[in-house]
Amino acid sequence: MDSSDWYDGSCELVNAFNYICKKWRLPILWYLSQGNFRYYELKRQLYGITNIMLTRSLQDLESHGMIWRKQYSENPPHVEYGLTDQGNKIIPVLKVLEEWGEMQVEFEKRVSS
Repeated sequence: MDSSDWYDGSCELVNAFNYICKKWRLPILWYLSQGNFRYYELKRQLYGITNIMLTRSLQDLESHGMIWRKQYSENPPHVEYGLTDQGNKIIPVLKVLEEWGEMQVEFEKRVSS
């Protein structure tokens, strides 16, 4: 692929990064890879996220088929979120990135000392 095509929408890798690399999407997907969470359980895990941003991010991930949302009509009512099959497909990629990040931190420590 010609490098001039990278940002015109024809590069699948750039499209994937543009989708998943919005500020809160990766952390939300990462936490949901550990199991299903209620809204406020997720909020506690995501330090610094606002209610509006969490709600928008969850709605966006749901609309793209990455997560599911289930509302319980119990007393008190609550909502739970989890990964769909499509959302689970990105988790191995995130695990590889995590491993690379750990190796990179170790590399930078060796280089800087």
